[in-house]
Amino acid sequence: MVAALRLVGVGFFIGGAIVAGVMGGLFLDNRLGTRPFLTLAGLFIGLLVAFIGVYQMLLPLLKNSNNNKKENG
Repeated sequence: MVAALRLVGVGFFIGGAIVAGVMGGLFLDNRLGTRPFLTLAGLFIGLLVAFIGVYQMLLPLLKNSNNNKKENG
């Protein structure tokens, strides 16, 4: 059950990171008139944050899975 809730949280984290990056880029583009460069930069930053965050969130599950395999097999 805990693993399932963690995976739901991962999905929300991915979406939130990407949307926040794009929205921040759009905001800065509108302020500075640099469209679409900062929007694209925000997208890439959001993707990077999402990738690193997902890795950090799933690492304990992966370690736990490996420990269970060693104990059972």
